[in-house]
Amino acid sequence: MDKNMSRRAALLGGAGAVMAAGLGPALAQGSGAMVRGQAGPVKFSVGMEPPRTAAPALATDCHHHAYDARFPPDPRTELRPPDASSDDYRALARRLGIQRSVLVTPSTYGTDNRLQLQSMRELGPERTRMVAVVDTSVTDADLRAMNEAGVRGIRFNLVQAGVTTLDMLEPLSARVAGMGWHTQVHMLGDQIAANEALFARLPAPVVFDHMGRVPMDRGVEHPGYIAVRRLMDRGKAWVKLSGAYMDTKVGPAGRWSDTVPVARGYATGAPERCVWASDWPHVTEPAEKPDDAALFDLLTEWVPDEAARKRVLVDNPAVLYGFSRA
Repeated sequence: MDKNMSRRAALLGGAGAVMAAGLGPALAQGSGAMVRGQAGPVKFSVGMEPPRTAAPALATDCHHHAYDARFPPDPRTELRPPDASSDDYRALARRLGIQRSVLVTPSTYGTDNRLQLQSMRELGPERTRMVAVVDTSVTDADLRAMNEAGVRGIRFNLVQAGVTTLDMLEPLSARVAGMGWHTQVHMLGDQIAANEALFARLPAPVVFDHMGRVPMDRGVEHPGYIAVRRLMDRGKAWVKLSGAYMDTKVGPAGRWSDTVPVARGYATGAPERCVWASDWPHVTEPAEKPDDAALFDLLTEWVPDEAARKRVLVDNPAVLYGFSRA
């Protein structure tokens, strides 16, 4: 086997990985079908009860991670979470009634995407997609191989210490745009506002993590929110409705109520450009994990209209990540 073939085999985690059962309950049939979650324990999530809100069939969690100590962390990074496996995530999917998901390579592993690729196969490639982390050394052959495996975007985490930098964003966006990929960006609201012109000229769409990391005490008046809304209105950006616990000032005791104006502003202003995500296993919350059922129910306050929620949970992820429509 030549050197390039060996590299691509390592990149994709080997051809002999065992295919395991997919996410959550069996896929419901019919566009109007709803899926009730199932009570049960979930690692890295408090509570046992399912959400009060049923999920529409083919509902998608657009951001979660896998961790495994057998895969070495990148020494340039800081976060060292405990193991979070595909089986652990299946328990969350069952509890929420989720049937599709998107794995995101976390900062811990730098540009080593092997674990997330392996987890995508374990969860079922027909139900799972992935966002990878690469730097400018990635080859076109590597990108094509990841595309065939189910990768649909690349992430730049500029909050936690990692291996990507802002100056990589534009050249890498140009390289992945032709495959229909997007660039996913985790930046604080002030950073987003300062770099709005850069995002506006990217050739690939940009997806902002965790509601653009807007400080919720300033909410829709913050320059970061205003910049993201302008980019969404121009058709340049998407937003993940996720991470309610990251920038709230009232926390779970206040049911994250200060996040509602921001999330609802995105969802009513550009409903075709919002997706939802759990951010499980919640590695930014080391002391006390949130109740994922309560976070899922919060979506009914963020997006009160049931048809609009279906769009956020089902239709928009199908467009962004290339899932089938049935």
